[in-house]
Amino acid sequence: MKTTIKVACVQAAPVFLDLDAGIEKAIKLITEASENGARLIAFPETWLPGYPWFLWLDSPAWGMRFVKRYHENSLVLGGEQARRISEAAGKAGIFVVMGYSERDAGSLYMGQWIIDDTGETVGVRRKLKPTHVERTLFGESDGSSLAVHATEIGNIGALCCWEHLQPLSKYALYSQHEEIHVAAWPSFSVYRGAANALGPEVNIAASRLYAVEGQCFVLAPCATVSPDMIEVLCGDDATKNVLLQAGGGHARIFGPDGSELATPLGETEEGLLYAELDPAAIIYAKTAADPVGHYSRPDVVRLMLNRTAQRKVVPFDEPAGELAGFDVMEG
Repeated sequence: MKTTIKVACVQAAPVFLDLDAGIEKAIKLITEASENGARLIAFPETWLPGYPWFLWLDSPAWGMRFVKRYHENSLVLGGEQARRISEAAGKAGIFVVMGYSERDAGSLYMGQWIIDDTGETVGVRRKLKPTHVERTLFGESDGSSLAVHATEIGNIGALCCWEHLQPLSKYALYSQHEEIHVAAWPSFSVYRGAANALGPEVNIAASRLYAVEGQCFVLAPCATVSPDMIEVLCGDDATKNVLLQAGGGHARIFGPDGSELATPLGETEEGLLYAELDPAAIIYAKTAADPVGHYSRPDVVRLMLNRTAQRKVVPFDEPAGELAGFDVMEG
């Protein structure tokens, strides 16, 4: 980072299971952030078309009633709906980090898409390991998703939700000198009072700790669960209405010393958090403790990182040197 920049962090409910309407809402937020001087806006996990809370409410068989619609409303990169988002970023002149369910042929992935202020793609990633019941709906990624991207506003990286509880994945991004990190969360609305690890206290702390460990700025966008979503997912089922409740929005922006840089919204409120990111704060934090520099001990512990994208099919008619991931013996 070379200069101070203003950023925006989303706390808002998705338009659940309606991709086109969700994109319209996203474009409005992108435009609003740009008009208020932000250079970057960050969206929650799978905000398009909304986090699949049905996975947590009943058996996989019960949840199948939502799967077809969820699949059809997931985003296809390179498609017309995706172009609407990238064009909006270019028109507004703002960087966008979008959380979305990615549809790739027959499979879904929990994606984050980084777009620059001209509408060009900086990078795309998929959640390395979907958490618990998420694995009944989403596929997993590979080491190519642990990447930090150099841009004119700073080195940008991203992770989803409980990827922030995976120490080695976090260190992989720290090692690439991340300056701005997007920690995307779906909302803290499920199993209240019964599963503390899923609640706001633990997971806000995870975002704050990431900022302190990595000496970087952390934008932690967080969705809310709307009454409309409760109606769709729970109806008049008393048990489900206990398991999933409205609200759950706890978006935050943290500095490299763990300080809060924006006043939080109420958990049922929708809006944008704004903050000014001063690169000097990174210098001061790293002077005290740089985990991949003077505060590291690679002679004692070190990380092995394989960032090669894993190909599902390698055609035999490819030239030998193009068989990525294989050692090819000549002769």
